[in-house]
Amino acid sequence: MRFTLPLLPRRTGLAAALALALLGAPALAQLPTLGDSNDMGTSAERKLGEQIARELYRDPDYIDDPVLVEYVQSLWQPLLAAARARGDLGAEIDERFAWQVLLGKDRSINAFALPGGWLGLHLGLVSVTVNRDELASVLAHELSHVTQRHISRMITQETRQAPWMLAAMILGALAVSKSPEAGQAILAGSQALGAQQQLSFSREMEREADRIGFGIMTQARYQPQGFVTMFEKLQHAARLNDNGAYPYLRSHPMSTERAADMQARHQLQAVVPATPTLEHAMAAGRARVISNPGVDALRGMLLEADASALAAQPRARQAGVLYAAAFAAMRLKEQAASARLLARLNTVVAPEPVAQRLARLLEAESAAALNDHARVLRLLDTPATRRPELLLQAQAQVQAGQAPEAAQRLQAWVATQPRDATAWQLLASAYLGQGQRVRSVRAEAESRVAQLDYTAALDRFKAAQDLVRRGAAAGDHIEASIIDTRARQVESLLREQALER
Repeated sequence: MRFTLPLLPRRTGLAAALALALLGAPALAQLPTLGDSNDMGTSAERKLGEQIARELYRDPDYIDDPVLVEYVQSLWQPLLAAARARGDLGAEIDERFAWQVLLGKDRSINAFALPGGWLGLHLGLVSVTVNRDELASVLAHELSHVTQRHISRMITQETRQAPWMLAAMILGALAVSKSPEAGQAILAGSQALGAQQQLSFSREMEREADRIGFGIMTQARYQPQGFVTMFEKLQHAARLNDNGAYPYLRSHPMSTERAADMQARHQLQAVVPATPTLEHAMAAGRARVISNPGVDALRGMLLEADASALAAQPRARQAGVLYAAAFAAMRLKEQAASARLLARLNTVVAPEPVAQRLARLLEAESAAALNDHARVLRLLDTPATRRPELLLQAQAQVQAGQAPEAAQRLQAWVATQPRDATAWQLLASAYLGQGQRVRSVRAEAESRVAQLDYTAALDRFKAAQDLVRRGAAAGDHIEASIIDTRARQVESLLREQALER
């Protein structure tokens, strides 16, 4: 069983996401914070964001890769903390909004913000960053669009449509960036042919996101040089003309003014050179493999690792190339090559505990691909406290006939992380492995709730209630009570959705 598991049926392509924003240069002048008392309320924005996120979760490009999710979260959480400390993230939206980053396996260079604190990040963008500071600069800029309520103000200015119509407009605009024909069809169906123009941020909003994002990033102790070098990548792409790999350039062209402001602001900082870390290089290598799944691309990564010139490259570069090659060989089912490359990778990363952990996880993932569950458990022989290890261990334990152990650990995890759909789905498998059908179906329902698919969740809760009525709960009255309560809660959420239409 592979480590990265698609959970639910998907449809339209997260790679079709509109780049509502990508980083640029903070203006030197301290611009006033923009605001409008007539903006869309936080509750309405949250609900609109959930409608859109619900569709993105079903998207064929959406991916829950535990290693990359964990790495992005390690950058994202300090940015949120910095925004709170600076006063940029107010208490109301902090509590109401989702603050979730969804990953898409598209290879295009793109990131976007959506209503209600949802952000999207394409793995293509992760793969071209050379250090954590560059990636943090993108996230900080997108975060600032949300904290400054740019999205709600933009929508308020452009339309007074009903929430479901707004969601259709935004989803149509998302589709345009990858498939203009499909996107235009969606837009026509929603009577919103101009949505992709309406969803472009104003120059003032971009400059404000630059300025505030830069402050958030430096408050979080990321190096400001990352903002500069990432901006230079965008400037270079703009000069070469967008060939489709940089979809944000079509709605957010880089400007000379913003570039100059970025350079000037950067020069005012006490700059420590932003050096690549082994961890970031390996995460970027993983993103590169997932976003380029073609056989030719994967074989190219193997050739890159075997090039004689690699040994003269910096250690971070070597680690990234070898990690990508070992992962690519695993994807190609060339296990001998994968083992050889993993051995080389372990030699390169030996002095670094964080990088060693990523190499060990990849080795365990390779063992899982061979159904060598005993080896997975030997490689991860301590009780897992971090998500990637937990999920790999649980998969191996279920397959190795140790479902009770897997269920115990997953139960503890979802008690504190109830929005982890992957963990709920694995817990459903663990319960089924013990013959606990009612609990298994309830866990499936919770996985749907976590991805905002309330219709499918209610169907599963009702299926669990039916099993209880037929005596499958075997006297487990507490579980039966939980199922009834959760079914009523989901029915209430569905009624709210119906009223919004």
